[in-house]
Amino acid sequence: MAKSSAPPPRRDPPQARGKTAAPSIDTKLVEALARIACGHDLSEIVVEHEGLHIRVGRQMTAQAQVMVAAPAAAPTFAPAPAAAAIPVPAAAPSGDHPGAVKSPMVGTAYRRPSPDAKPFVEIGGVVKAGEKILLVEAMKTFNDIVAPRAGTVTAILVEDGQPVEYGEALMVIE
Repeated sequence: MAKSSAPPPRRDPPQARGKTAAPSIDTKLVEALARIACGHDLSEIVVEHEGLHIRVGRQMTAQAQVMVAAPAAAPTFAPAPAAAAIPVPAAAPSGDHPGAVKSPMVGTAYRRPSPDAKPFVEIGGVVKAGEKILLVEAMKTFNDIVAPRAGTVTAILVEDGQPVEYGEALMVIE
């Protein structure tokens, strides 16, 4: 068989075959879409028009909400009798306390296994490492919170049924 020395078939650009070429992207249009997405706090915007498809997306970041308490009005005091003692409340232990037991998740803390049962632990109670001390419900699942160390419960920082955050101090074991 003899090889044909004819040149390969010519491939015309799409315009020559009756098809239209992909429209060029107008960068000003893309910038305008980006401004619209930012101005309206959108994560993405998509435009389709006459065969042109443009999708502009932006990465959304969670903004920290800062809550500022309004300054309280200065209290007014009436002179107290000389013999009267004014009790000073003790500072509540914080999550920075070395014996603080922190919540491992966001959920609802429960101090007792059921509404009619007695609490797992009370202030002054002695616990062993690994002993169940609370429950935290998250997504309809009850998760056991166990004592990370043996010791005495010196403070319980949550009420039964109280919502808790990740890392929030639940109680203190010393």
